[in-house]
Amino acid sequence: MASHQREELLCPICQNIFEIPVTLTCDYISTRRIILNNPKKRNALSLSMLDTLRENILTDVDGEDLRVIIISAKGPVFSSGHDLKELTSTQGREYHTKVFQTCSEVMTLIQDLPIPVIAMVNGVATAAGCQLVASCDIAVATEKSTFATPGVNVGLFCSTPAVAVGRAVPRKVAMEMLLTGSPISAHDALLHGLISKVVPEERLEEKTLAIAQRVCQSSRPVVALGKATFQRQMAQGRDAAYATASKVMVDNLALRDGQEGIQAFLEKRKPVWSHKPEKVHD
Repeated sequence: MASHQREELLCPICQNIFEIPVTLTCDYISTRRIILNNPKKRNALSLSMLDTLRENILTDVDGEDLRVIIISAKGPVFSSGHDLKELTSTQGREYHTKVFQTCSEVMTLIQDLPIPVIAMVNGVATAAGCQLVASCDIAVATEKSTFATPGVNVGLFCSTPAVAVGRAVPRKVAMEMLLTGSPISAHDALLHGLISKVVPEERLEEKTLAIAQRVCQSSRPVVALGKATFQRQMAQGRDAAYATASKVMVDNLALRDGQEGIQAFLEKRKPVWSHKPEKVHD
């Protein structure tokens, strides 16, 4: 298990400074696990956490062995959102701009990746932490998990989390979350489309890994093409979306793995994927 960019902790006894990794990563059988590892600070998305998360995501992301990423967290809080200590006037406008720009880049990166990203949530996800969940392609949460955008209660409206949350849940649900800051339960989050599945805490890892393993059984270039197309057509009007999707279906058929899947179905056998974006015809 690898660690990345670190935060420092001063020992109150010996006064020595120790480095604590803000994330942990592990690659195993086509799946990358990224664990937010700063529970004492409620896994706040500090600038160092965001920079490290981006690094974790991008490392060898184009390697054909990597098929899915799972983001989880240590402790009872998945993520409390931005570190408010970084948002005081003493930091200044330029630093504040960098924080929100970096956060936006990480959230869009997750959606622009060629591989699916799954949030595995066991606890509280608030503000930018809720934004992170909403930005992932799939989200599995325990029954005790809650989700909120409570910035309005501390004088900082959750405008950037609203971009992701407002695209995941109905408008009026998003506005109630944003205007009141009140948390919603995992079951309500499921009902409104913020997450994909609610599971008992003891089965969270099992259920999440089962989804990841199912994704890994498909062709990497087919999944990449499908994910990119879904994101693109969702931002379009109906007619444009159909035009986009129809063209991509034709492009998909030209892929070696597209034809392999059809031949395997016709021959009643399991497909043998190349996992390469090669074409067999124009």
